[in-house]
Amino acid sequence: MNSLTTLKKSDNFERIYREGRSSGNRLFVMYSADPEPGRSGRLGISVSKKVAGSVGRHRIRRLIKECFRLHISEWADKDIIVVARKEAVGKSFQETEAALLHLGRKNSVLLPHSEIE
Repeated sequence: MNSLTTLKKSDNFERIYREGRSSGNRLFVMYSADPEPGRSGRLGISVSKKVAGSVGRHRIRRLIKECFRLHISEWADKDIIVVARKEAVGKSFQETEAALLHLGRKNSVLLPHSEIE
C-alpha cells in the first residue's frame, strides 16, 4: 500500500467480506483481499453506531488511519477493511497500533522487515 486511499462503496466492502480472509483480536476484526486489477491496495474502516457515539467513532477512525499512515510502507498491496469492536473505545494510540500490527501479521498483510524498502 503506497498511499492511503480509502474504500467507500458498499459493493467493494461486500466483495472483500465475501472473497477475503479475516482474523480478529479483542479490539478489531481485519479483512483482506487482493485489490481489483489495475488498482493498488485501499483501506476501509467500519465503526458501527453500536460501538460508540459520534465522537468515539471518529476518534477510533482517526487512530486507525494514523497507524496505517505511520506504517504505510509495511503494509502489503491489499484491500484491507478494519472493523472496530466495542473494546476499542477509549484505547490509547499505542494499544490501537499494537492491535492493528498484530492483526496485520496474523492476516499476512504486514510485510516482514526484510521485504521493506
